[in-house]
Amino acid sequence: MGKNYTRAAISVACGAWLCIASTLAFAQQQIVAGIENWRQVGTFVVDRSLAGLAGGAVDRVWFSADGLSLHIKTESGLSFQTADLETWISSEVAAPAKAPNVAVANLPETGAQTRIAPSDRFRVYAFNEFVYRSDDAGANWENTTIHRNDSLVGTHVNDLGIAPNNSDEIVVATDAGVFRSADGGASWTSLNDGLPNLPATRLLSLPAGQQGVRVALPNDQAAEWAPGQRLAWTLSPSAVLQSETGLRETLTALRGVEITAVATSGDFIYAGARNGELHVSPDSGVTWVVNTTGGGGVERFWIDAQDARIAIAIISSAPHVVRTLNGGAFWDDATGNLPDVPVHGVTADRTSKAIYVATDHGVYWSHTDLTSLGPAGGWTKLADAVTNIKAMDVRLDAQGNQLWVALDGYGVYSTLAPHRALDPKVVSAADMVARAVAPGSLVSILGAHVDSVRVGNAAAPLLASAASSSEVQIPFDVRGTSLAFSAISLGNALAFPALTLAAAAPGIFVSADGSPMLLDSDQGIMLDAMNPAHSGARIQILATGLGRVTPDWPTGLAAPLNNPPRVNGTVHAYLDRAPIEVTRATLAPGYVGFYLIEITVPKIVNYGPAELYFDVDGAQSNRVRVYIEP
Repeated sequence: MGKNYTRAAISVACGAWLCIASTLAFAQQQIVAGIENWRQVGTFVVDRSLAGLAGGAVDRVWFSADGLSLHIKTESGLSFQTADLETWISSEVAAPAKAPNVAVANLPETGAQTRIAPSDRFRVYAFNEFVYRSDDAGANWENTTIHRNDSLVGTHVNDLGIAPNNSDEIVVATDAGVFRSADGGASWTSLNDGLPNLPATRLLSLPAGQQGVRVALPNDQAAEWAPGQRLAWTLSPSAVLQSETGLRETLTALRGVEITAVATSGDFIYAGARNGELHVSPDSGVTWVVNTTGGGGVERFWIDAQDARIAIAIISSAPHVVRTLNGGAFWDDATGNLPDVPVHGVTADRTSKAIYVATDHGVYWSHTDLTSLGPAGGWTKLADAVTNIKAMDVRLDAQGNQLWVALDGYGVYSTLAPHRALDPKVVSAADMVARAVAPGSLVSILGAHVDSVRVGNAAAPLLASAASSSEVQIPFDVRGTSLAFSAISLGNALAFPALTLAAAAPGIFVSADGSPMLLDSDQGIMLDAMNPAHSGARIQILATGLGRVTPDWPTGLAAPLNNPPRVNGTVHAYLDRAPIEVTRATLAPGYVGFYLIEITVPKIVNYGPAELYFDVDGAQSNRVRVYIEP
């Protein structure tokens, strides 16, 4: 048997987006992600297999006159400085004029720029695709960044700075960020970690199962923040980007205008042009309806998943937001009171009548009826995840619970969608997905602070209640196939659809980015990409929804520390779809509504990320990613 969960371990495991306050000695501790309480997902850096982790393109780099601080200007125009080469802060210092090129006998590369070291008139550096050093005023050169015909610091060097008092210390600004050498180019390190310069231009997909969030990068590249990742985004081919790029090129040739945005749903094709034209085909391109907005280039579309005739288009200049209810036959202006600034992304939830747009001034949302004509309701600005930074894209998860935003340079953030306060919803506490419940399950009421809850004909334990989320345990003694569910919030009755009741409805707890709550049984540490499980080790899975236990246990009471009740159903676990040994399945000792499943990793597995899930009498849990090493 592995170790029982300690309070410290459960705090680490649950430090994500849910809060379960305790009424007993061993409290469940999780962080509430309230409405507009943004949580950063991922870092600022991408693993491109260079001399260090990469960021976005940087145009300028220079040292202060005294050499005590380093300054950079990103491709998007943001300026930062650092005094310790680790902590970057926003800067108001204007970039100086570029130093003139030094005349040399020969250039090591066509088009290369040259810089002479202030403290050594014989030391000269040159840069273009690579970085070169000369110790004889340019007569001979050494390529300091070439490795297997590629550059260690990125594809193109835009600028180079030399420390005023040390000719060996140089920093370069490249298309992959900022890199430093303290030995004249003999070795290089990255300065991108902590620099807000992730070039995410679009949200391609959100966490689902063992897949993480994916973003688009410049030059039709994509990167993924995988569940359990802790270090950097990884380059990941995107079929969505490849398909859209091909479709844009094809439609540009067929329609005779430059197509800048495309989206498809069933037989419908929506295409937007740089001149503001909107081309819509209801029959896979056989016939087309064309309208013009009178604005600038079309940047993005949103199409209603239930009815492809309903769509929203985003325009770079006014009118910024237009929508159609009849497959493009007519578009009406829904810009309303939005500021007249570029708009880059759009998402909507038809059920809750919510629309969100990403603009140069942040994220705005409107609560309006997408199915009727007329101007959109007034737009309201959300609190910024990062002050005064433009939003590149915005997206809702499939259930309309979590709102995600990509910010210029600052990466990806998520929060509980603000419209949930107007349309509270009951979901599994494990992963914020609406699904069946089982006796003993933990559920969250998203978007409401509640004072009491009734399940069926009885009161249910209210474990925590905050402005944006309340947590409830389904009683162990419920029976039947459906459950009436209601709550009182600030004296007002809240009615919810009946919940489907099953003998088991298991869910593995995951954080907002899909990282599963898995612990090493012997060490009590969270498992992730930096702390993988090992062959032969035991893994503890934190879950809910496994149903009744033996002996019977009171609802709302923390499970005993010794001999916790066992799950009645038969639990099977699978690693990459192959069955693995389950050593125990009980209530989690000391906690309310949590279950603990312990498994043993086989001695022979495919090392690396693997898919993990379990079932209880055939009812399957969500699928998560676990990292395995020898």
